[in-house]
Amino acid sequence: MSDSFLSASILLLLLFDPFGNAPVMTVLLKDVPKARRQRVVLRECFFAWLALLLFMWAGESVMRVLQLSQTSLGIAGGVLLFLIALRMIFPQPAGVFGEWTGGEPFVVPLAIPLIAGPSAMAMVMLLVSREPERFWTWAGAMSAAMAVTTCVLLAAGPLIRRLGERGTAALERLMGLLLCAVAVEMLLTGLRSFVASLHA
Repeated sequence: MSDSFLSASILLLLLFDPFGNAPVMTVLLKDVPKARRQRVVLRECFFAWLALLLFMWAGESVMRVLQLSQTSLGIAGGVLLFLIALRMIFPQPAGVFGEWTGGEPFVVPLAIPLIAGPSAMAMVMLLVSREPERFWTWAGAMSAAMAVTTCVLLAAGPLIRRLGERGTAALERLMGLLLCAVAVEMLLTGLRSFVASLHA
């Protein structure tokens, strides 16, 4: 149980990508008064956690209504992970979500999709659909990953100054490489299940 809890926490932490999101978070909050920035980060992380918890709770029902299988969700999640991993390894000039204009962001784009992106939502749904009896294990793993993400984002300013632009970019590429390997494994698992279903 502890191994799966730890592996799920690490996987979700990679999906939340706090080190990659820290520079984006800093840019998006540049027009927010310094006194409010930490409060905004805490609020957005809470909304992201709430959205993912909702997806965990209603994920199985959504899959049943939409007639989705674990195999299709696994393959779709693997494709999403792979695309996001490529963006982390080869960042775009405009960033992952493009330019953001406005004052203080609210839910979008910080909580969703910066932290709780489509790949994270697909992953929590997949975890619960595979082993629904371990709901609280997956909820705890997601909460642990979100707690680490929140701490990193709260320290985004000092962290970026300490790591420097090159250090932050190198760390994001490393996390992207790890996520790429996870995505390929998810795709292979989904394809094996699909092939097995054809012979069943």
